[in-house]
Amino acid sequence: MMNDDDPFLSDEEKALHARLKELRLEHSDLDASIEALLRLPQPDQLMVARLKRKKLTLRDEIVKIEAIVLPDIIA
Repeated sequence: MMNDDDPFLSDEEKALHARLKELRLEHSDLDASIEALLRLPQPDQLMVARLKRKKLTLRDEIVKIEAIVLPDIIA
């Protein structure tokens, strides 16, 4: 994985790497929130569904950014 301080990265690439890190953290936090909600005796299923939808949206954004910043191995 490339370091954010890599001198060969453009400002745009550095910004994308930072955004990717941020999205992965938010995705992980949502995962933990969903797990915690599901452990409750009567979990709020509407909230769980909303968090899962948000998590999927984040995953889509992560995949899009990864496609830009990660080299395509199968060329």
